[in-house]
Amino acid sequence: MIPARKGKAAHLKRGQCIKIINTHGHQVVDFWAFNAEDPSEFLSMEHLRATLTTIFPKAGQDLHTNARRPILHFVEDTSPGIHDTLMAACDTHRYHLLGVEGYHDNCADNLRNAMAELGHESLETPSPLNLWMNIPVAADGATSWGEPVSKPGDYVVLRAEMDCVAAMSCCPQDILPVNAGSTVECHFQILD
Repeated sequence: MIPARKGKAAHLKRGQCIKIINTHGHQVVDFWAFNAEDPSEFLSMEHLRATLTTIFPKAGQDLHTNARRPILHFVEDTSPGIHDTLMAACDTHRYHLLGVEGYHDNCADNLRNAMAELGHESLETPSPLNLWMNIPVAADGATSWGEPVSKPGDYVVLRAEMDCVAAMSCCPQDILPVNAGSTVECHFQILD
């Protein structure tokens, strides 16, 4: 389980798959992957978009690192395929800009904590693959914050193309509508 508002990480050997399940259907999961041998190489949204020439990765495509190498293969997606590659992970600074006083759970801290549980330091917080996050983009380039269009039980399956560490955060965003107003747990499985 990935607890609501928290994060988890797991080691993946090359060829193993991770299945991430949107248990309740409206929860965004920020997702990262780091090369197990060199965590300075990681799943990169900037490099992924340039390689795939789309902002919406889909099943059948390789997901690339900042060294422009495949780190994961997008095997399966039972949702409508709306995932975000544009927005940075939420952090304390973002919540302060949204008017929050004091501490607010956030995906950047969730990444650091999840990696630390496995004995890894997170060198930086790359922009995540925001699974099920609905960021409509207008013709003029304007973005907005939509609710997820996924349904309970939707899942994605990603296959490791190299030994890596996968990290996930059940996004604690409860100010904008990206989690349909409430944050809940999701689940994942490692498949051989």
